Amino acid sequence: MSAVPKPNRLVNEKSPYLRQHAYNPVDWHPWAEEAFERARREDKPVFLSIGYSACHWCHVMEQESFEDEDVARILNEAFVAVKVDREERPDIDNASMAVCRMLTGGGGWPLTIILTPDKKPIFAGTYFPKQTRYNRIGLLELIPRLQSLWKNNRAGALVSGDKIQSALEEISRASAPGDVPPDIASQAFDRLSAEYDSEQGGFGIAPKFPVPHNIMFLLRYAARTGSRDALDMAVTTLRAMRQGGIWDHLGFGFHRYSTDRVWLVPHFEKMLYDQALLTLAYLEAFQATAEPDFRRTGEHIAAYVQRDMTSPEGGFYAAEDADSEGQEGKFYVWSEDEVRGALTPEEADLAAMVFNIDAEGNFEGMSGESAGRNILHLTADLDKIAAELQVPEDDFRLRVESIRAKLLAARRERVPPLKDTKILTDWNGLMIAALAKVGQLPDEARFAQAAEKAADLILTKMRQPDGRLRHRLMDGEAGIPGFLDDYAFLTWGLIELYETTFAARYLRAAIELTDSVLARFWDEKQGGFFFTADDATELPPRRMESLDGALPSGNSVMVMNLARLARMTGRMDFEEKAQAAGRAFAPDICRSPASFTGMICGLDFASGPGTEVVIVGNPEASDTRNLVQAVRKGFFPNKVVLLRPEGESPEIAELAPYTAAMTGLGGRAAAYVCSGFRCGLPVTDPQALIDLLRAT
Repeated sequence: MSAVPKPNRLVNEKSPYLRQHAYNPVDWHPWAEEAFERARREDKPVFLSIGYSACHWCHVMEQESFEDEDVARILNEAFVAVKVDREERPDIDNASMAVCRMLTGGGGWPLTIILTPDKKPIFAGTYFPKQTRYNRIGLLELIPRLQSLWKNNRAGALVSGDKIQSALEEISRASAPGDVPPDIASQAFDRLSAEYDSEQGGFGIAPKFPVPHNIMFLLRYAARTGSRDALDMAVTTLRAMRQGGIWDHLGFGFHRYSTDRVWLVPHFEKMLYDQALLTLAYLEAFQATAEPDFRRTGEHIAAYVQRDMTSPEGGFYAAEDADSEGQEGKFYVWSEDEVRGALTPEEADLAAMVFNIDAEGNFEGMSGESAGRNILHLTADLDKIAAELQVPEDDFRLRVESIRAKLLAARRERVPPLKDTKILTDWNGLMIAALAKVGQLPDEARFAQAAEKAADLILTKMRQPDGRLRHRLMDGEAGIPGFLDDYAFLTWGLIELYETTFAARYLRAAIELTDSVLARFWDEKQGGFFFTADDATELPPRRMESLDGALPSGNSVMVMNLARLARMTGRMDFEEKAQAAGRAFAPDICRSPASFTGMICGLDFASGPGTEVVIVGNPEASDTRNLVQAVRKGFFPNKVVLLRPEGESPEIAELAPYTAAMTGLGGRAAAYVCSGFRCGLPVTDPQALIDLLRAT
């Protein structure tokens, strides 16, 4: 009878990822001063391992090495081991990834950093196998080498650490501010065009990532310039992703990215931030094109998140794993026999044709053999398949929906992937924005209510009495001081939620958070926002993150927030800060415009012309609702919308003083359209409002 493994210090942590490692024989510490004190006392370097719960290769490294007694023995002898959840501590992850890229030219997770006891990095890498293979050194060989380096060439290691630290301090300093050229959007578009895959959509060859902010940039560029090419790039990419295996055709939601050019084989983890940003991208594409599948996709993502990723309190979980039962994708793939076992023969034939299921399979997995497993995907949209079969589209969709429901029910009998149930303020802010946007659609108020519930949870449980945010909520406990992204993304969500519900408390909270982030994160010397607050001393130097990667940077989102709030409230100090942030990053933007599409969207909004729409009327009255729906029908990305209820002193008049004198017309709701610091005469007809928006 085998002995029960002894838990290490991670057993008391809140992070599900850290808890996964709580029974490893590696003597893990969480990131805490205790670990570095021990390193100094025992004269050992620190082995820092960073990952996240939905990371497939993190699981592989754990199973191969961190659960292995031989690896654990030599690792414990040579190092003090520290494990970090990158989603819980993005500050540590950002700094460590910068080291890895500096030393190796690349990065990724799991991330491995060797630190001196005073936290200076001396070595970096990503995944290491247990034993050397595929030209990648194994831990059984690497650990003794690093131990020998520390014991026998300490001086050289320390000099190297000092050089790395100096280089980090140098790159953490912003370049001298400059001006962003007027044609920067065109430069970004030209670069994206050069990388665009005109046959399969997306950018580059493989792997392919969704990068929703690139899509949102293309939609804005098309609206601004009339570029048909930009619009085609956006919609072709969105269609291809929705047809491919990166989309979960049964349970909905997007997997992290595609390993191939054709969007077929994904890495199967599902991240909350992808669901949020892709919802926004698809709904903006629906506004721009009126293509029904884009609306359906946004609604389906929202339904998935509400069904599978929402806590009882209303917050949104961080991720679902790629692996189940030790295999990546096992939960999601199907053999032909499994499909036929869940459906009638007629349904199974239709499912095989629609979702491209056959006996040979199309998914190799890690073994390199398909074993008859299929990733469900489409090769044409359902309306086109219905037309080819000469079946009415509505009837065909009902038949496919019945098949989907039966297969989903059968899939629920499988062992599900692990769900990371921590609630992160930043990612919840993005999902609040997305659900609020879905909630603007007719008959979808339930999603706006879900966004409200989440926002209220964050604002009550994760905001301190002094207004400062916490980053993570787990087991009812809020912890870790908020980072820039927490403030920026939550503010984004609150602005969207205000424009959906017109509850002034959300606009007020957005303004308060913006004032707080300006007070604690703004660089008074050169402009821009630091990732950590002014009292964060754990990982000097303070870093600025400006590149738009898998997510738009906090700086990019803050530029947009400031520009939108300036238009909504009339506060010109917000607009000045937005422009100053753009100038702070101008040299970087000019070097690589396509890496700053989120920032360019914000700067485009700030530079104008923009439109402020103020609707005055009873929020519950049909004439008011008709004007609101008119504003939401088209794609007008550089507008803001406020609703001023009739009355003597509504709260919105305090937050946006220029609305105070605006009134309805003869007892009817009226809309004021303002642009270029001038407001036109009010209109009461929804079509007249749409015409005004198109003309501005």
